[in-house]
Amino acid sequence: MKSSWFVYMVQCSDQSLYTGITTDLDQRVQRHNAGLGARYTRSRLPVELVYTETAADRSAALRRESQIKSMPANAKRGLINE
Repeated sequence: MKSSWFVYMVQCSDQSLYTGITTDLDQRVQRHNAGLGARYTRSRLPVELVYTETAADRSAALRRESQIKSMPANAKRGLINE
């Protein structure tokens, strides 16, 4: 069974944004909020899922994650508000 890949953004308690990839959005957000996610989010809890998009495979998800991470904050917020 082929799993779907997602690119996601969470908003941290300090209003900053973190972008990542996963195959299980609910579990990943739970791990972030349990302090088991990315080092960046551990000191900025809780986080809230604010954006997702699907990707064809892991490689496509990684490419899109890199694109989003290179965007300025206002462009990331534009994605969220679309």
